[in-house]
Formats: sequence, structure tokens, C-alpha cells
Amino acid sequence: MTIKSAAKGTVCLAALFAGSVATADVTADDVWADWQKNFGMYGEGAVSIGNETEAGGTLTVSDLAFVFDNSEVKITATIPSIIFTELGNGTVSVTMSDGYPVDIAFDSEFGEPGSIKLMVNQNNLSMIVSGDPSQMNYAMLASRYGIDVVEIMEGDTKIDGTFGMNLNNVKGNYVTRDGNLRTIDYSANADSVDFVVDFVDPSGSGEKINMTGDIQSLSMDAKIAMPIGAKMLDPEDLFAAGFAVSGGYGFGATKYNFDILADGDQLTGQAAAGSGSLEFEMNNETLAYNGLTKDVAVSFTGGGIPLPVEVSMAQYGFNLAMPTSKTDEPADFAFGLNLTDLQVSDLIWSIFDPRSVLPHDPATVAFNLSGKAKLYFDLFDPEQAEMLENADVPGEINALTLDDLKVAFGGALLTSEGAFTFDNDTPSAVFDGMPQPEGQVTVNLNGANGLMDKLVQMGLVPEQDIMGARMMMGMFARTVGDDELTSTLEVNGEGHVIVNGQRIQ
Repeated sequence: MTIKSAAKGTVCLAALFAGSVATADVTADDVWADWQKNFGMYGEGAVSIGNETEAGGTLTVSDLAFVFDNSEVKITATIPSIIFTELGNGTVSVTMSDGYPVDIAFDSEFGEPGSIKLMVNQNNLSMIVSGDPSQMNYAMLASRYGIDVVEIMEGDTKIDGTFGMNLNNVKGNYVTRDGNLRTIDYSANADSVDFVVDFVDPSGSGEKINMTGDIQSLSMDAKIAMPIGAKMLDPEDLFAAGFAVSGGYGFGATKYNFDILADGDQLTGQAAAGSGSLEFEMNNETLAYNGLTKDVAVSFTGGGIPLPVEVSMAQYGFNLAMPTSKTDEPADFAFGLNLTDLQVSDLIWSIFDPRSVLPHDPATVAFNLSGKAKLYFDLFDPEQAEMLENADVPGEINALTLDDLKVAFGGALLTSEGAFTFDNDTPSAVFDGMPQPEGQVTVNLNGANGLMDKLVQMGLVPEQDIMGARMMMGMFARTVGDDELTSTLEVNGEGHVIVNGQRIQ
């Protein structure tokens, strides 16, 4: 089963049983009729209805089934019962079965075919829908929403184990609007999320994996624009038709425990975080992610490491933004990484620094890049995929800014910032034919000499290597204080390379 096939099935399933719920009217018949308008996007024969009965303002739909099938994977999901009840005040109540099965069968490229049977649990799920045909509002409650693995088969072999994930005390709200695109504004909260993974190798080798986890205060939000009449079976085509999604999630305190035995090595430990968040945006023009996790702590024993390991970080974050389509004008892009205050236990330090020569201060590696670039291809256009694979370069960079850089370790601190533009019509004679740059970057380095002295004292770096490094710093940096250096590198419009006001190229 390929990742692409699994993604297609997931998009179809999620859109059917989440997006369809987001359409309603003031009568039971109108709600159900609007659901059925969405079924065409899944392809002919993909959705079947077992039975419909109506009495006294209540419409009951039985055995609503969805099938996604291609040469690699087949996903079947069936909801036994959906009940639409008119409440007499212009609103409609929607209730569903407490659970429904999802069966996945797939052909493996590397072994025997297999299957997975899931049960989706939605205990005490209820929705109250209000509004009018142009804008529907609904509020959703559920005491538990989760997924349990019922059975996993690899060929004729049953893999015994447990997998379950649950969102507890879920409360959500949706607002849907119809126009050229169907839009959905969504927000939801769960008091907590818990999961368990417990599997044993059926061959009798003793290999196993056991993991448990708990996440507090989960919040989610999203804005979705869905093309009217678009088909979900080829997600690549959705973006060209106007599909767009943005949103994110946040969480509070989390903790995980794990015990893994594989290839004769046992790994046991725990992980925790104080809080975190993720924001994302995806459409035919932009792809963007921005994530941050705070107060990370990991400890474990085993895994081929003879000592207990303890690692912590004050912050771990990343960001990515890039264009996804061909443009006439340069578009924004960004990339960043944040590893702030990384610490390891003194026991680990003792392996490398038994005499405590180095300061055991937290280490940091953090940077942010931004700029302008043009793509030569539409990334979500399947017809351009082959051209993209055969192209020497997918696009061009027009401007690059180092917004900030911070590296701290062993008492030394490196910071930097700068910006360059690139003339893609003029190859650089100095930089081996790359587009001609123009701009400057400034680098500040504090504590480098002290760090190098300590590395020599520890025997990690030979004295002659340190002497070469000091000579290089003397050539390209200016002393501005006690063990403080600075340097500015500039490339001007004529292609000259200038360091600290001195032309060197």
C-alpha cells in the first residue's frame, strides 16, 4: 500500500463523514438531501444507502456505506444508523450509531496482502443544526470519539495486539456556507486524548512494542474551501479546482511511555512536553507549516546505549512556507528551525567531558530564513510531474534573508543576520556560475577562543588544528572586545567580495 493510495482513501473517508455532516437545513428532509448532493464527488458507486424511513418529522437512514477501491487498497466504511429529527423550533438534531466499522484491505509491494479491521467509536454523539440553506450552523458533542483496531492480518497470520486512540469530552462547532465554493469553518476541543499501542511479533521471536500516551487540552480549528462537484478520488485535481485548507491545533501537557524489544535490544523510557501547537495552510498557491513544542523531556534506557539517557529542550520548533504554483512574480518562502536550550544529563556529559572542562550550559541551534522565489511548475498538477522530475532545477531564488541565526555551545555564542538578492540572468564569475548575488551578512562570535582552548585541554582537537582556526579568524574577523569577534561579508553590484571593508575578490 503506497502513501499516495492511503492518503487518497483518508481524504475520501474524512470528507464523507466529516464534511457531509457540515451541511444541514431546518428540516430533516433538507438535511438528508443536502448530504446526498455531496455523494457524487466520490465517484459512481462509491456510496450506497441501505434504507430510508420517515415518520413524524424523523428521518432514519440505515447502512450508509462508502467504498474506496483501487489496485492497491480497498477501504469500506458503513454507518449502521443516522437519525435526523426535527425539533420543532427550526433546528434539526442529528444522531448516529455509537460506532461503525472500517475495513482496509491492501496488497503489499514487499510481502503478502493484508487487512486491517477498525472500529470508529463516537459515543453519545449528537449535533444540533440551525441556519438556512445559504449558511448552516451546527454544534456537536460527544463523550468519546476514537478508533480501535479490531484485527490485523498479514497473509493468513493474525497479529495479536491492541491499538486505540480516543478523544474525550469533545465539543465542536461548524459553520458552512455555499457559493462558488463550499466553505467550512470548524473548531473543536477535547478535554484529553489517550492512546495505547501493544503488539507482539506473531512469529514467537518475543519482539514487541508497547506505548501509552496522554494529551491534555486539545484544541483544533480549520477553514476549508471545497469545490462544488469536484471529485475526491484524485486529490491532485482538487487544488486546481480551488480546494484550500488552513488551520491548526494546540495541546497542553503530554506524556508518553514506551517499551520496545526489537533485534535483541530493549528500549524503555518516557517522554513529556509542557505544551505545543501547529499551524498549517495548503492551497494551489501556498504550502505552509509552523510548529512549536515547549518543555520537552525524554529519558530512556537500552537501545544499544549502555547508560541511561536524559535529554530536555526548552523549545523545539520549525516553520516552512513555499509557493506551490508557477508564478510570474517572485513569491514568499521561509524556513526555520528552533532547538533552544538543549540539555543532556551529567552522566552523558561524563562520557565526553569527565573532568568538566566545558561549561555544561544548555546548547541552542536556531535560525530563520525568508526570501522570494519563482517556481517553474505547478506542484499539484499531475501533468507537470514528469517535467518536474526531469528538470535541472524546479525554480529560481530571487532574494534570501537570514533573519536570525543563533548557535550556543560550550560557552561560545555565534549570531548572524544578512540579506542577498540574486540576478538569475547574470551568472557569477566568482561563485561558479550561480546567479549573481548582491548583499551582505554580519557574523558575531563570542567565546570562540575560550572554547578552542578547552577542546585542546580535553584532547578532542590537536593544537595545530586550533592554530589554523585562529589564523583564519584573524584574517576574516575584527576583535571588538574580550574574546569577541565580528565580521561583515559583502558582495556588491559589480560582483566584488568585500570582507570588513577590504576587497578580497
